[in-house]
Amino acid sequence: MDNSGKSPQLIDRFGRKVDYLRISITDRCDFRCVYCMSEEMTFLPREQVLSLEEIYTLAKAFAELGVKKIRITGGEPLVRRGALELLENIGQIENLNELVLTTNGSQLEHMALALKKAGIKRINISLDTLDADKFKAITRTGNLQQVLRGIDAANDAGFERIKINAVILKDKNHQEVVDLVQFAVDKAIDISFIEEMPLGMVSQHDRSAAYYSSDCIKADLASHFSLLASTEKTGGPSVYYKVQGSQTRVGFISPHSANFCSSCNRVRLTVEGRLLLCLGNEHSVDLKQVIRANPGDMDILKQTIVDAMQIKPEKHEFNIHEQPVILRHMSVTGG
Repeated sequence: MDNSGKSPQLIDRFGRKVDYLRISITDRCDFRCVYCMSEEMTFLPREQVLSLEEIYTLAKAFAELGVKKIRITGGEPLVRRGALELLENIGQIENLNELVLTTNGSQLEHMALALKKAGIKRINISLDTLDADKFKAITRTGNLQQVLRGIDAANDAGFERIKINAVILKDKNHQEVVDLVQFAVDKAIDISFIEEMPLGMVSQHDRSAAYYSSDCIKADLASHFSLLASTEKTGGPSVYYKVQGSQTRVGFISPHSANFCSSCNRVRLTVEGRLLLCLGNEHSVDLKQVIRANPGDMDILKQTIVDAMQIKPEKHEFNIHEQPVILRHMSVTGG
């Protein structure tokens, strides 16, 4: 491994340092959001999914290779049995600076305090609308009031920062961007608007017709808020603006209109143990096979991870107007 005496780092062939890992711990979710899943999903059998022990081992290996930030995602991560204990264990890994979570908010009402105690620093909560009927239509199964109570519980628990993630779809919720920012301002939390990413075949939803760019959202916000450009970063792809007169930051994640690949510092571990080197490509390495074939051998695992950096592609090739080349759903990939 590393005999130089320097701290280990994961560097790809384009000179980008990878220090951020997103781990999907389940493909299951209690919602069925139209842009994320088909209405009738077939979930992975248990033996194809990483065990909690395997996830912890992989998180530890990445931290020893210089990863400083781990985000736990799903599906909905908090519906997996044992998730809280896993988070507590990952939170104690040496050299890890930040453990964060993305959730749909459905479990926060009764789990927020425990998550804070487990070492979660920041939480991202998916919330695409403040209209109960639209929320039901977008999520198919979700309850808006349950999520809003969860956001309040998270606020009360005192996380370092809370952020809403909103996927904006034309003629579904694009009229609500001002209301969503005002909600964030009132709650003294952040919000990021996300251009939909074409992952997986979805029914009842035309991605091309629903595409609504970050520039359109900024134009909609301009007549209601003064957005001041910010250099703040959280390690992800958001470009942030400060809402003048408030504590709120508004972020824009723009995989179509403002490609962010040149500064990519992220890799993803899918629920079935694939190390995915790019969200918009299928370049991957099967770490589940490595860890199961070589139990307890951290050197082989870490060398496989180091070698995998050489197949990290330069950029993604999303095209909102074509059928997706990437057939895996976002719930398997990790949000």
